[in-house]
Amino acid sequence: MVLSKSSGNTTEELTIEGITEPTILCYFQSLNAGDFDATANLFANDGVMHPPFESGIVGPEAIANYLKKEAVDIKVYPREGISETLEEGVIQFQVTGKAQTSWCGVNVLWQFVLNQQGEILYTKIKLLASPQELLKMRRG
Repeated sequence: MVLSKSSGNTTEELTIEGITEPTILCYFQSLNAGDFDATANLFANDGVMHPPFESGIVGPEAIANYLKKEAVDIKVYPREGISETLEEGVIQFQVTGKAQTSWCGVNVLWQFVLNQQGEILYTKIKLLASPQELLKMRRG
């Protein structure tokens, strides 16, 4: 990630090694900015987000509501990724990096599937931590 200053405000220019897809970059930028409506609007109408410890959340409205409740203090730092074209022009991306909350940081693997229109059909967020670390993070 490259940080640059402009007129007194800190703006973040996000770069992920191996990933140039605007939808993926916008996902992480909007998430870090706390603009959860913008993040959710990257999903197709029947798009699914599968966060850790949760079942799939379907549709932009439900995803935005989830993020507003659960992702308020999270900052994500994607580092590198790969992409692969699947059947019918669908593209799968895998991005590794770190997520940081006010109480812990953990390595993460994000898996995305995008349709031909660049909408997110599916994303799964996997925590790359030991079982002991995962037990400490799980809420009540």
